[in-house]
Amino acid sequence: MDRINAQLFKDMIKSGCANLDNHANEINTLNVFPVPDGDTGTNMSMTFTNGYNEAIKCNSDSISDVAKAFSRGLLMGARGNSGVITSQIFRGFYQHIEGKDEIDVHDVALAFENGARVAYKAIMKPVEGTILTVVREASWYANHDYETEAFDLETYFDKLVRYASESLDRTPDYLPVLKEVGVVDSGGTGFLRIIEGMKSCVNGIEINFNEDKQEELVNPALVIENQEFGYCTEFIVRLDESYLKKFDEKIFRQKLTDMGGESLVVVRDDDLVKVHVHTLKPGDALNIGQRYGEFVKLKIENMQEQHSTIIANAHKDIKSAIITNKPAKKNGIITVAAGEGITKLFYDLNVDVVISGGQTMNPSTQDFVSKINELKNCENIFIFPNNSNIILAAKQAKDVLSDRNIYVIETKSIQAGLSAVGMFNSEADPEEIINDLNDVISNVEASSVTYAIKDTTFEGVEVKQGDYMAISGKGIITAGKNRKEVVEKLLDSILKDSDKNLLTIIYGEDINQEEIDEIQAYIESNFEVECEIINGGQPVYSYLIGLE
Repeated sequence: MDRINAQLFKDMIKSGCANLDNHANEINTLNVFPVPDGDTGTNMSMTFTNGYNEAIKCNSDSISDVAKAFSRGLLMGARGNSGVITSQIFRGFYQHIEGKDEIDVHDVALAFENGARVAYKAIMKPVEGTILTVVREASWYANHDYETEAFDLETYFDKLVRYASESLDRTPDYLPVLKEVGVVDSGGTGFLRIIEGMKSCVNGIEINFNEDKQEELVNPALVIENQEFGYCTEFIVRLDESYLKKFDEKIFRQKLTDMGGESLVVVRDDDLVKVHVHTLKPGDALNIGQRYGEFVKLKIENMQEQHSTIIANAHKDIKSAIITNKPAKKNGIITVAAGEGITKLFYDLNVDVVISGGQTMNPSTQDFVSKINELKNCENIFIFPNNSNIILAAKQAKDVLSDRNIYVIETKSIQAGLSAVGMFNSEADPEEIINDLNDVISNVEASSVTYAIKDTTFEGVEVKQGDYMAISGKGIITAGKNRKEVVEKLLDSILKDSDKNLLTIIYGEDINQEEIDEIQAYIESNFEVECEIINGGQPVYSYLIGLE
């Protein structure tokens, strides 16, 4: 095969999309930290799905038109850093083939090389050992081989996949942290899955989605809602005497995994077994648990309903984000948050729009564009992403709406976002605001406590699945089975010899008042700091701690 027309290109996109989607959970597990928010596979899948949806709507016989629609869909659907970079790769691909009805092998080779160049230019500080390295090395070597000795399309994709796989295997050499944890780069893995799907299609075998899906995946958000929302199922089982000695955590965990459980944590303490699992079939999880004993505690929550309620409350019960009838104002604020308490706090700080999201649910470029368009009455728009994996999507929205005065303040944590918004001078000019807020953000030290989803050793700290972990900056401070002890060790670490005196603790949906009282007492007994404790209601992270 020597040429690609519009229909074949659509088929290749679909096959690449299906292969990526089928491996999304595998890609998610490649996160360096063993935290339950690894979402690279999900972000890339949702991004690519949005591009695919736009591509199949295009009725043109020109591959240029299809590639343009595909590129636009990727751009608007981009989520997370990996999704934004993927959109830029295929933006560069489209730019090279623009105006062509069909393309040959050399066009494809040069288009992927251009995709690598465009993706690198989109990142202010490109990091080697990531998806950028994989696409650059694979496209360069494959094109070099073609220019040395021309070959057909099947051979080109064989080489592209082989070089991408070899490059992916080398990513730990660029990033020692990958080597230490024993994984390869997740974004690079996602790119490999995409081109593997395309290669398979070129060879006459189109890869299909594992689950039943419509020809057009109308709402890509449904994918993440099924995978990441579903039902949050928690229960504590008191083991029957017959199981006290023969209970096997590995077998029990595997049964819950086999029935489709995600974000799974199983912790045993003497005769009690605590389970946290996200599943579409909570009844199946309960049936498994009940085989071993009697329930001591049981909670099932529809996470999609929680997600929708947060949004509804934010518009109804908190501070209305419906601003179309409000008078013109100089500066508008958009921020990103998860958790009803945190959302309310942002609205109390005069934020105009809170986009629901954060860890495990990164907003897309389109999400930002839509909310910016709601703020038609604002001369300037300031966006606080509050997560390093959301900044690129926010910046891409700024590029899409280049006729608006949009400023992305690079807050990388909720803690930094709250401090920055709290010091926002709504009457100042943008340059003055940015300078002031950069000083505020640089003064915030952000830490957190969450649970581990796998065993690992990171910088000498051994972590077991189900352990609670204290994370400060880019390192794991400590880990253990007792959450309160982990929090206390984290506080010891960040407050010892610190000249900062304002401590903010935001506790999540899984924390009770007794634990909060004990932690507050520990702080008062051991440290001379001003401490504010806030019920954030956030998922995933038991504690978000800010020190400034």
